[in-house]
Amino acid sequence: MSELPKTGREWHLTARPHGWPKPEDFALREAEIPTPGPGQILVRNTHMSVDPYMRGRMNDVKSYVPPFQLDQPMEGGAVGQVLASNSDTVAVGDHVLHGLGWREYAVLDAKHSAKVDPALAPLPAYLGVLGMPGLTAYAGLLEVASFKEGDAVFVSGAAGAVGSQVGQIAKLKGASRVIGSAGSDEKVRLLVEEYGFDAAFNYKNGPVEEQLKAAAPDGIDVYFDNVGGDHLEAALATLNVHGRAALCGMIAQYNATEPTPAPRNLAQVIGKRLRLQGVLVRDHAGLQEQFVGEVSGWIRSGELKYGETVVEGIDHAVDAFLGMLRGENVGKMIVAFGD
Repeated sequence: MSELPKTGREWHLTARPHGWPKPEDFALREAEIPTPGPGQILVRNTHMSVDPYMRGRMNDVKSYVPPFQLDQPMEGGAVGQVLASNSDTVAVGDHVLHGLGWREYAVLDAKHSAKVDPALAPLPAYLGVLGMPGLTAYAGLLEVASFKEGDAVFVSGAAGAVGSQVGQIAKLKGASRVIGSAGSDEKVRLLVEEYGFDAAFNYKNGPVEEQLKAAAPDGIDVYFDNVGGDHLEAALATLNVHGRAALCGMIAQYNATEPTPAPRNLAQVIGKRLRLQGVLVRDHAGLQEQFVGEVSGWIRSGELKYGETVVEGIDHAVDAFLGMLRGENVGKMIVAFGD
């Protein structure tokens, strides 16, 4: 067996961002790799995920996950290969999904990893279409928003990893109409021509409410919110009576330095008897097996398509994260570490 690595690089948060994060808020540092203890494994990461929720963890505020600690390695989804194992359930050579990204090598309890099969799907797919974003889309639409056949669905941030999957699942499950918003004309074309949305619009081309009402003349029954702000306000105005909104993300305000105005039409929730509910993927772990089975079948049949934007090298992980916040990705933003 080849000698195990002694050190590896890892990204640390060095300052709490005020507004948009800056490259100087982060540092790539060399660190010693601890020896795996009982029940632990050493993983060489091959791919890591950057996700919008990570911006919230950079703030020192109480939330559903603890904030990143300054001058400590950040965390996030990653896949890699096991180099050493003190576990009875995970062997050297296995590929695993785990939560210690932002570093080249990870030592963790084997019970906090999940084995993945690169023969069933490429490893990055387990960070996106078959991973946390995919389950978020699946559970958020079908369980939280109580989607039913015949519903008209609006998805904001529709060209991203979650949104693009929401729209396609809605179509596959019998939506009467699926509408998406995105931040470029190129992404709008992708939604209609590649992902099968019935209509899509560029939110930069005019007021969201006007564009949405033009695309949904009969209103919408479900709104899947990745953006917040003016998108949520427009959706409340367009939702039909007894409509449902799954609130997954509010990327429009993650980097705001001043309080953002709430939707000015919240009173419509009463008259229309709307239901607005937040989505946290960890609440829906019970759907994991059903989700992987159904979505992997759609992928194999070609019925569900997915995009990935891959940035090469751990050196560029922060660039990938900032690019994702700016909407430069199509589909899931992935950082590949190479062999």
